Amino acid sequence: MSDYLVRATGFNGNVRAFAARTTGIVEDIRKRHGMLNTASAALGRTLTVTAMMGAMLKGDERISVKINGGGPIGSIFAEANAHGELRAYATNPQVHFELNELGKLDVRRAVGTDGFLYVTKDLGLREPYQGSVPIVSGEIGEDFSYYFVVSEQTPSAVAVGVLVNPEDHSIFGSGGFILQLLPGTPEEDIAKIEEKISKLPQVSRLIAEGITPEELIAKVLDNPTIHSKLDLTFNCGCSAEKVGNTLASLGKAELMSMQREEGGAEVHCHFCNELYQFNYDDLQEIINDLDK
Repeated sequence: MSDYLVRATGFNGNVRAFAARTTGIVEDIRKRHGMLNTASAALGRTLTVTAMMGAMLKGDERISVKINGGGPIGSIFAEANAHGELRAYATNPQVHFELNELGKLDVRRAVGTDGFLYVTKDLGLREPYQGSVPIVSGEIGEDFSYYFVVSEQTPSAVAVGVLVNPEDHSIFGSGGFILQLLPGTPEEDIAKIEEKISKLPQVSRLIAEGITPEELIAKVLDNPTIHSKLDLTFNCGCSAEKVGNTLASLGKAELMSMQREEGGAEVHCHFCNELYQFNYDDLQEIINDLDK
């Protein structure tokens, strides 16, 4: 099944909601980087929230997320735009631990709790919006809930999960939802939401069993209305041409130094794990273009 998200409202328009399935994209990233189970869970949760935050944007706006809690996974980076194009990577994708005391992947141990969650939004203005909050749990969902309350003053419930095959590390299911209370939401609606979430089975398992984002919304909202659907895709955006332009920006002297000392250049894309190789003659072509 394809990856996508839906935008919805419920409780007579008092609650805004997003629900997403990201199983295929997280599996693609896992294979590209040889990720192990706990790292896949941490990255998948981060990517899923970032995808839904991207759906809150419009036009060519973009969002970038960085999580660094001081844990062995290092930093997690995720990016999304309003068109559903996603990419992400972790500094150390080969992180895995035994299951925690709840029988779940120990994401908190991988991420750590001594650091910050950073959000940068490129809204087409002169300066991008930047917000950050301390990491409160390392479980990702709770950390984003805290971000929404502190940085955007929007009470939110965030539930995301990744179910991983313990044998071959493949992704059984990845997805989640965000519920945001609009101003004036009645207390009885808030109580109902809390009750629904408390009774909800593990989100990652629901996704793995085939539940759709629309069906997930129906489990957490009263009187839900689905307003739109957005297909989600992995799109790194790198290319040999773009990498060549980056090399050209280094200048003629630096390129000639690469020719003398290395005989060429190698550029590794962190997001898609592609390796771009430029030999002596390739660099010479770039130098020649600079002389034109």
